[in-house]
Amino acid sequence: PAPKPAPPPPQPATGSGNRIVSVASQYLGSAYSWGGHSPSTGFDCSGFVWYVYQKAGISMPLHDLWGQLQAGPRISQANLQPGDIVFFQNTYRGGLSHDGIYIGGGRFINAQDYGEGVRVASIYESYWASRYYGASRPW
Repeated sequence: PAPKPAPPPPQPATGSGNRIVSVASQYLGSAYSWGGHSPSTGFDCSGFVWYVYQKAGISMPLHDLWGQLQAGPRISQANLQPGDIVFFQNTYRGGLSHDGIYIGGGRFINAQDYGEGVRVASIYESYWASRYYGASRPW
């Protein structure tokens, strides 16, 4: 008898969260720009989140951290899933001041600053861990 053909390779996981992470990953290394919200102008944190979600077909407020936080249900840190938005406080100013897109394994993609641009960081690094505010799931 002829050997059975090899099974097809597993398909990547689907769903809104994974689509959001896939879109966000395309912009790693993009420039940081205060008030920016596109690859051509660069991104700031909330502009990056807005742009990625728009590309994934999900509407959300532009340059409005509180609006982005309220765009979906709040999620505990223990229940984070890829695609969730993570929020931080007391970064460059007091109060809610930074966000990024959770990608799993304690990591998130964010438009960090002029020196770093769009990069991956860990919510467990001392800087981010001490400033963690919460998360939402607008998808």
